[in-house]
Amino acid sequence: MKLHERIDGRLRAFIEEQPMFFVATAPTGPGGHVNVSPKGMGGTFAVLGEHRVAYLDYHGSGAETIAHLAENGRITLMFCAFQGPPNIVRLHGRGRAVPVSSPEHADLLGLFPAPPDTHGVRAVIDVAVERVSDSCGYAVPLMAYEGDRDLLIRAHERRTAADLEEYRRVKNGVSIDGRPIFAEAAPEG
Repeated sequence: MKLHERIDGRLRAFIEEQPMFFVATAPTGPGGHVNVSPKGMGGTFAVLGEHRVAYLDYHGSGAETIAHLAENGRITLMFCAFQGPPNIVRLHGRGRAVPVSSPEHADLLGLFPAPPDTHGVRAVIDVAVERVSDSCGYAVPLMAYEGDRDLLIRAHERRTAADLEEYRRVKNGVSIDGRPIFAEAAPEG
């Protein structure tokens, strides 16, 4: 493993070339579930500086990352080479979720050079990167990239803004550990 002072040059190129990455977060303390989520779709990740990255977080079945970030801010992003030379890059830092209901949301969306349809985005995850490392990745398998799936975008095209707000309230009201996720969410019960 090698530590790097910043995201630049070869590391930045590697990160920007990867069609998917993984996000890991955990609640504070010994209880609760650690969460790891795969992320992808071209245009949904951006390197915003030598110590700052962001990605678009679309409505989905859970919102553990948002709950954990609200609680403690800890986040790790991992990029693996599934093609070409073996490599794994990890970005450790402090993140925050900027929900679609925030006035800052639109400004952050503007930092993504070519996002896909942003209608279904529930938050921008903004990460202040504190530690950058890479390692060999010798055990990561070689796999061919066939392209992005469009199912998530198509699913959200059918929903109105009110439908998405209701989705956040009902399906993303609390994490699997019962932690609140969105301020506008008021879980039923």
